[in-house]
This record gives sequence, C-alpha cells and structure tokens, in this order.
Amino acid sequence: MADLKIGRMMLGVCQTNCYFLYREGTNRVIFVDPADYGEHIYKTMKENGFEVAAILLTHGHFDHIWGCSALRKLSSAPVYAYEGEEDLLLSSDLNVSENAGRACTVKANTLLKDGETVTIEDMTFTVLATPGHTKGSCCYYFEEAKILISGDTLFEESVGRTDLPTGSMGTLTRSIAEKLAVLPDDVTVYPGHGDSTTIGHEKKYNPFWPQM
Repeated sequence: MADLKIGRMMLGVCQTNCYFLYREGTNRVIFVDPADYGEHIYKTMKENGFEVAAILLTHGHFDHIWGCSALRKLSSAPVYAYEGEEDLLLSSDLNVSENAGRACTVKANTLLKDGETVTIEDMTFTVLATPGHTKGSCCYYFEEAKILISGDTLFEESVGRTDLPTGSMGTLTRSIAEKLAVLPDDVTVYPGHGDSTTIGHEKKYNPFWPQM
C-alpha cells in the first residue's frame, strides 16, 4: 500500500491551514477545511494534478468553511462533518460568518458519529469528537500514518479560543484529556492555525495539557 501523504494550503483572513491527504502515486485527495476561495482551491488542485474526492470539516467557524460551497460545487465532492456541529454549520450567527461580514452556512452531505471509522479513496480515519472550541468540534485521526488533523482544538503549545458561541474551556480541556492525551507521543498534529507539532511535545510544553 502506498504511503499516505499530506499537503497544506494557508488561506483566508485568519491564515487558516487547509490540508489535503492522498496516497502516494494517486491523485484523489481528501480536502480538510476549505477556509476561503473555493475556486482558487479547486484550480490549484487541478493544476497540480489532484482531484478533490471528499471535503472534511473540523468545525463550522467561518474561517474554515467560507470556501466550502464553491469547492463542493466545482468538484462534486461530498462534505463530511461531525453530527454535533450541524446546528452551528447551519447558522450564520453561531458560526460567526455574519459578524465577519459574509454570512455563510453549509449543509453537510454526511454527518459522522464520534468514534466512527471512515474509509475514502483507500484512506481510513477515525472521528474524534472534541467539543470545546465549538460544541461540535472534532479531530480526524489517520492512525496508519499517525496523523491527527486537530482543527482549532489543539495548537502548538496552545488550544483554540472558547469565547465564541457554543465554546467552553472546561469542555475543551476535558476533550483533550479523554481523546488526545491517550494518543501515541509520535502522532503528528496538524492544527487549524500555526505550525504542526506532536502529541509528545504538547504533553511536555502545552500549559493546557491535562496532568495525568
């Protein structure tokens, strides 16, 4: 089986990390969090020989979904999200897009359950519900490659803000303790903003990390 690869585009007013995963030697990608400029994402993928097979959302904030509708329309790729985020995705007030100046909502094609294992284009991931940044935030764990797409749940030596609608710091730290702290130290974490890190590094240096 060919190795699983990951690439990154940084887009939008919040410099959001958008990731795409694919098997080495293939051109079908899973695209995560199309932050903005869906047409640009689609064009860039095509110019580099890639086709978007699926779109994953880690949560519904505007800076992670503004490009979703255009990318879905152009690529015909279905959108996947954790079921706990449905209300926020469908509300321009809750997802802060209205206040940010461009109201936006997204209806996912498929709503996923916590702990569900999904395979798309021979790439398998597990859905980890990690509420706190929003009530339906989640992470996607590709165990084979020890890749965690953490959205705005976990950053390098920090965590996502919790002062926006449906956020809760207590819930966020509990999510980290129950879902992320149990992962192997050598899992690479790809966050929604900033640089990548590892679970092991965060155990040592993240001030929000639970004391085990």
